[in-house]
Amino acid sequence: MHELAITESIIEAAVPAAEKNGAEKILEIRLRIGELSGIVPDCILEYFDLASRGTIAEGAKIFFEKIPTTITCRNCGYEGVISRGTYTCPKCGSAAFSLTGGREFFVESLKVE
Repeated sequence: MHELAITESIIEAAVPAAEKNGAEKILEIRLRIGELSGIVPDCILEYFDLASRGTIAEGAKIFFEKIPTTITCRNCGYEGVISRGTYTCPKCGSAAFSLTGGREFFVESLKVE
């Protein structure tokens, strides 16, 4: 159910930004979502029609770009992507790493008219 609140937050961010720039209609919203963010794109799509009703975002298309999980290994210095569900460095096998990407979630861009 938290996707409804997330969807409302997307609209609350997008609509004022579009209006501030003189837009009358939002045509597209592009989102970037980290693999580990816990956000389910299908749920956002499901709630978007309801949450955007009566706003300049009503009828907009939503596009998602996945952000992969990235780490920095404290053992060997590897910096890069790891596969989802993998909890070791792909270079040395160490579990001593810092998560550097994959939890993000933000509006990347809007297409407006």
